[in-house]
Amino acid sequence: MDLTILYRGPLASCDYDCPYCPFAKRRDSRAQLTADREALERFTEWAAAQTGDRLSVLLTPWGEGLVRSWYRRALTELSRLPHIGRVAIQTNLSGRTTWLADADPERIALWCTYHPGQTPYERFLGRCRELSARGVRYSVGVVGFDEHLDEARRLRAALPAEVYLWVNAAEGHTYTDEEAERWTELDPLFPYSRHPHRSAGLPCRTGESVISVDGDGTVRRCHFVKAELGNLYDGSYRAALGPRACPLAVCDCHIGYVHLETLPLYDVFAGGVLERIPAGFGAGPAPGGPVVPGPSRRTLPLLSP
Repeated sequence: MDLTILYRGPLASCDYDCPYCPFAKRRDSRAQLTADREALERFTEWAAAQTGDRLSVLLTPWGEGLVRSWYRRALTELSRLPHIGRVAIQTNLSGRTTWLADADPERIALWCTYHPGQTPYERFLGRCRELSARGVRYSVGVVGFDEHLDEARRLRAALPAEVYLWVNAAEGHTYTDEEAERWTELDPLFPYSRHPHRSAGLPCRTGESVISVDGDGTVRRCHFVKAELGNLYDGSYRAALGPRACPLAVCDCHIGYVHLETLPLYDVFAGGVLERIPAGFGAGPAPGGPVVPGPSRRTLPLLSP
């Protein structure tokens, strides 16, 4: 089996207080942190034992995982397993990067978000440069608020050309064509984020080759569809895997709509679907072979008008 797993445990604490995030500066109790650590360790042990399968794993914690030792340890351990094609995490990149010295740079990747006002620009850029120096694949992005535009432009100019900078449309915000054009100049794929995608009744890879798993091992097709497919640890989910249409009216989050078969994003992000790196970007080799970064390959397909 070739399976992509989006894992989200109970962790909900974060060291940032972004006004657009419901988990800003939330604190987990010691008991909650212990439960999260035990859940992630259980998942890591399960993944390590699946030597007959080919797994790719994206950790999508509600809070910031890399400030917790067990997330760094899980990523390191999984990156060194031959049946793990890629292991990645969504992070604000606030923590140190020295732990990556113990990880396999060919299998680990980071999906990094820059939050202006939450961290000094130079500190975040410095972390990015550390990743580049280590040969770690990573993408960088921002939320498309007007007040973030200048900082995003500054960051794009400073990052190496092979590092993809993505822009997420702000939730609930409607962009004029002029506003959208400004963001598209930074991220040619912004049009995919600008509007929610109609998904009702359309084929999607989630529930077949992509699943979502929570800290208890409950398996769902994705983070946004609550229907359960079984449990990871008793193997009951396997019988439920298969092609199925999306039951929701729309899909407006990248980790969801990237898997829609009606969109060309598996081709656009070939070799980097998990870490949100389009083909032709990124340090280090992609799972299917080497990526050759360079400006000549940075022309990306856009949505048709």
